[in-house]
Amino acid sequence: MMEKRIQRIAVLTSGGDSPGMNAAVRAVVRTACANGVEVLGINRGYSGLINNDFRKLEARSVDGLLQCGGTVLYTARCAEMLTKEGQQRAADNCKYLGIDGLICIGGDGTFRGALALARLGVPCIGIPATIDNDIACTEYTIGFDTATNTAVQCVDMLRDTMRSHERISVVEVMGRHAGHLALNVGCAVGAAAILVPEHEAHFQEDVIEKIREGRINRRHHHIIIVAEGYSMSTQEVADRVEAETGMDTRVTILGHIQRGGSPTARDRIIATRMGDCAVTALLQGKEKCIVAMQKGIVLDLDIEQALEMKKSLDEALYQVEQTMSS
Repeated sequence: MMEKRIQRIAVLTSGGDSPGMNAAVRAVVRTACANGVEVLGINRGYSGLINNDFRKLEARSVDGLLQCGGTVLYTARCAEMLTKEGQQRAADNCKYLGIDGLICIGGDGTFRGALALARLGVPCIGIPATIDNDIACTEYTIGFDTATNTAVQCVDMLRDTMRSHERISVVEVMGRHAGHLALNVGCAVGAAAILVPEHEAHFQEDVIEKIREGRINRRHHHIIIVAEGYSMSTQEVADRVEAETGMDTRVTILGHIQRGGSPTARDRIIATRMGDCAVTALLQGKEKCIVAMQKGIVLDLDIEQALEMKKSLDEALYQVEQTMSS
């Protein structure tokens, strides 16, 4: 593919914030500047694009972002971007500002917005950043490792109290439609049971009996990990467990603490690689792609094909965890 002359690009972060977004922004800016390309940072995602809320970014202005959580460009949900009028206004603003390409950092909703703009003539490259790790075209999304480690640290501290009081703790982690985070956290903390949207548990066998067996083996505290998108609410799970085991059972919802904190080394490195890849794709004249990691290699894929893919749970890990919790 012949290279296209790019003079100015823009970058935005959209949807839920994710540790490592800032590292990706930094990589985009540094790679662009190294190639003589100007960069505009769009504040507050697509809302900022529609309302012309932007700032100029330079190589030195992104110093110190590598280790910072959250997103310095801010993020927001934008209902207007779901409309044809909003999409056209965003595309018109890109042309008015002389933006030759837009890099959109976020999840599925962010990419669908990027696809809409690409169809209106704005070259767009997506970078996957979501703690749920639920983007089908990539084996890894920025922020997943940090969120997993944050949740594991919280559960490890919670276990001290559970052990002291001989309680059961039912811990809810994020994952509205996907159980990747819950599965990895549950495996890392040695949970008695992991409840995820992809598998409807046989409650008596997969939860209650495992706790009873643990008590027979003189284990007097238990951790159950529940993805927020599981068919039963976390409180319903706890109520049923307490009713059937007679053990004091408490609910802990980790909530948005999982989104925060300084990104891990893995998230910083992958964000850097993905940011560089996104700019390179624009410089090569590509107009509608998502950056992805496949078998450890960072590459770009056609956005329409990528959005049609489906991602399943790591069944091998799920089966290993079922064995470990027996």
